[in-house]
Amino acid sequence: MSDPKHKSDQLHDVIDHYQQVDEDSRLQTGWFRLEHARTQELLMRHLPPSPATVLDIGGGPGIYSFWLASRGYDVHLVDSVPKHIEQARSHARQHAIASMRVGDARHLEQHDGSADAVLMLGPLYHLTDSAERNRSLHEARRVLRPGGILFAAAISHFASLFDSLQSGFFDDPEFIPILERDLAEGQHRNTTNNPIFFTTAFFHRPEELAAEVAEAGFQVLELLPIEGPGWFARDFDRVWKDQAQRERLLECIRRVEHEPALLGASAHLMAIARK
Repeated sequence: MSDPKHKSDQLHDVIDHYQQVDEDSRLQTGWFRLEHARTQELLMRHLPPSPATVLDIGGGPGIYSFWLASRGYDVHLVDSVPKHIEQARSHARQHAIASMRVGDARHLEQHDGSADAVLMLGPLYHLTDSAERNRSLHEARRVLRPGGILFAAAISHFASLFDSLQSGFFDDPEFIPILERDLAEGQHRNTTNNPIFFTTAFFHRPEELAAEVAEAGFQVLELLPIEGPGWFARDFDRVWKDQAQRERLLECIRRVEHEPALLGASAHLMAIARK
């Protein structure tokens, strides 16, 4: 049986991490801009036309919520971190979304069949227990109308290996045992006070993400890398600043996005599925 105190401690770790870092500006820096651009691209491939109703579960301070609202969607934001909802409310003075509230992906307040699309771009990696992830996916399915679309993101099982090699902390003595557990179990635990090592999470293999979504009763339409190998670009800022090189990078990612051998090389994965 799961230990409620253990789950409470994990939630505290996650909330504490986001108190230390600024999720509101993350997607505007470094290779996270690629994550942002590709996520928008993948969403627009499969979202129904506006003004469809979109539930953004675990949407942080509402980066995608406000963007979708600006495109005419009826967007409802739910996040477990109070700081994120406070940030979203501050943005709402200039840009409106239908609603925003602190909530739990495992116990949604929305009615059955009330959404045309559900975004889960965070909950599946912060719910470290498979039963809890399954519960959140069933909740997403419950609130979707028949034919509704799910966008479920995960962190790649190998992301911390690549990130540590790229960012220069692969040989950090404090990080070595963290990486060992990541590669062995996919269970990421930051046992230090260093926020660069992220927070409590589960890192999926591509086939694990597809299987969990299917087991919750969804028809998986596509399993795609978000960044693909693009986050390895040398001198990323220079490449991204040059409009021609940016588009060339994005086009190369599109060309290999259905290559199974490269799925795990992406920092994030996305399963797109239909109820």
